[in-house]
Amino acid sequence: MTVVTVYAVFADAAEAERIGRAMIEERLAACVNILGQCRSIYRWEDKIETVGEVPALFKTRLDRADALIARIAEMHGYDTPAIVMWPIDKLLAGYGDWVEESVG
Repeated sequence: MTVVTVYAVFADAAEAERIGRAMIEERLAACVNILGQCRSIYRWEDKIETVGEVPALFKTRLDRADALIARIAEMHGYDTPAIVMWPIDKLLAGYGDWVEESVG
């Protein structure tokens, strides 16, 4: 199985929901888990920023990850959004089958 997780953070829950729903509708992801707000601290344009953001986990196939990442970035409100892919070493076989079947 070639299931991976794509992690991204969004400005707010509405943006995460809008983009998450679109990724499911476009069959780029089988599932998105929108998590609770987190606090992010980072350097941007030579200043240290502290903001609330909403992380999300997208489950997809490895062969669809590049398209998913590109589409999230296209729809995202940030100039340089944090979008990364994590491999999945082990998973329940039935869940992996479902992800593979759910992604177009």
